[in-house]
Amino acid sequence: MGDDQIAPPPRWHMMLEGRVGAEVSMLMLQLPLLRMQVKHGQGPVMVLPGFMADDSSTWLLRRFLSSLGYSVSAWGMGLNRGAMMQYLPPLIEKLEGISEHADELPSLVGWSRGGTLSREIARDRPDLIKNVVTMGSPVRGGVNASSIGRLVMAQSGLTADQINRMLRERQQRPINTPITAIYSKTDGVVSWQACVDDLNPNVTHHVVEGSHSGLGFNADVYRLVAKSLAEQRT
Repeated sequence: MGDDQIAPPPRWHMMLEGRVGAEVSMLMLQLPLLRMQVKHGQGPVMVLPGFMADDSSTWLLRRFLSSLGYSVSAWGMGLNRGAMMQYLPPLIEKLEGISEHADELPSLVGWSRGGTLSREIARDRPDLIKNVVTMGSPVRGGVNASSIGRLVMAQSGLTADQINRMLRERQQRPINTPITAIYSKTDGVVSWQACVDDLNPNVTHHVVEGSHSGLGFNADVYRLVAKSLAEQRT
């Protein structure tokens, strides 16, 4: 399937986004056991929120990773809005500071647009990043592959053609940093096909069951994030 053929999620997937409350409740029940089941680790990790979200959306995930022994940073830049590429320079500067004071390179964990941004940081500065974990992050299809494409265009000030052109230009340079791509085939915000990366050489894909809005509160996602971080530090 070509990038221009990836359609937004079907309407019934959008309706399933309402299950996020149940996903949060299920995670809270499983968290104590989950902390004992997954591998613990150490080292710096930065967690990036999704589009139109801030650090409050990733608080529980960051707390979980901190409980496993990681030194976890929020992105600290308020709402993830506007043009995505504006965040690259300040985030790279923050990561340079983390790398300078840590014994190993930081990992990036990004939800939705936060994962797409994490990939672009790794594309530009692979020397700064140990690995990237994405959660429901679009890498193909541009805004046409999302149910919120119009909002993205309004916030970024770019047309669909401009966004797609920028993505194609950047994709000319591969990402060699290890990437774990987690996505749901019933995502109601981002088409799951848009989350499949068949361009870069070091990507591992994992499918989970759940909503897009609930990926940051999904027990299976937490297991996969912990597994990916631990494997890159062995």
